[in-house]
Amino acid sequence: MKKQRPVYIDFTTIKMHPAAHASILHRISGVIMVFAIGILLWALSLSLSSAEGFAQIQAWLDGIFFKIIILGIISALIYHLLGGIRHLFMDLGHFEELDSSNTSAKFIMVLWLALTVVVGVWLW
Repeated sequence: MKKQRPVYIDFTTIKMHPAAHASILHRISGVIMVFAIGILLWALSLSLSSAEGFAQIQAWLDGIFFKIIILGIISALIYHLLGGIRHLFMDLGHFEELDSSNTSAKFIMVLWLALTVVVGVWLW
């Protein structure tokens, strides 16, 4: 029996709607938060170990690299929270149609970007 399967999938030809992008970003933000827990627990452990450890974390927080990491973690948390609230509304029966689902997905993406900019300004 001969199988007619594609050798590869060209993802550039697949057109996804905004709700699909929102769902994928929600999953990615969840994975980022899993790794963020390790980073944050390590920083907390170091800062609570001694006064020198606290000073070291405080000095790292003044650097640009650590600020970018913190901004990424907070951004993932914001998106995951907004996406989770959107999914809770969908569980209640709202935003289930394609048009309203796409509109709510666009709304949370714009709100996420705006809140990320606000947090970025606050960090610097």
